[in-house]
Amino acid sequence: MQRYIFLDLDDTLFQTKRKCEFGADDPRLQMRATLPDGTPNSFATHKQQWLWDWLSQGFKIVPVTARDVHAFGRCNLPFQEEAVINHGAVILDKQRQVDKVWMERMMQTLPVYHEKFFDLWAEIERYCQQQQGFKPRLVNDFSVTWYGYIKHQDQTETTLKKLLESVIKPHPSIIDGSLYWHINGNNLAVLPKIINKEDAVSYLLAHYKSQHPDLLTFGAGDSRTDAAFITLCDYALIPKNTQLFRALADV
Repeated sequence: MQRYIFLDLDDTLFQTKRKCEFGADDPRLQMRATLPDGTPNSFATHKQQWLWDWLSQGFKIVPVTARDVHAFGRCNLPFQEEAVINHGAVILDKQRQVDKVWMERMMQTLPVYHEKFFDLWAEIERYCQQQQGFKPRLVNDFSVTWYGYIKHQDQTETTLKKLLESVIKPHPSIIDGSLYWHINGNNLAVLPKIINKEDAVSYLLAHYKSQHPDLLTFGAGDSRTDAAFITLCDYALIPKNTQLFRALADV
């Protein structure tokens, strides 16, 4: 039986030192990703290192991440299967070329949402210019603007939620479902509804099932946005004390 795991990266397989289980001074931490200038900024705990070693022995590992192609390239793990990046907007094949069928599908549909997205983003930028500490950023990859996210210098959800409640939630394109938002820690993202991990994983699952009659699948992730693609899989793997873990614990 062929075994696949669709694996979220940040806060599932590694994280910043600030978020590490035993703190930044744990000598067992291993660097997993860097900033553009080469500075280490993501690390795996001892348990996460063991998890990777275990998974790499028995599973075909498919990363499913919000990272763009450059940030994904700065991860130092030897991924060998396809990769879902940009929250599902882009799929890379094993040779790290763009999956042309998936890209064509996205490019045919995305223009319908772009006008709505940029209208909301203009409102977000106006709000951020009038306040202090906000850092809005558009994600451009392969010459396409896919989505945007906002961080704040206080590194908490509290201030971002003020922006969420006053600007994002009331916008007509959020209300009608054309766009959606996601917040997890110091990251508030706004995306067209066609950009999501679930659809990208479903596309790859159909491909894998056509190749392997017997297929066992796992999904792993830490945030609410990971839940949809995880439910496509036979089993779920959720890190303790994460957003998705806490949501399930409250059920």
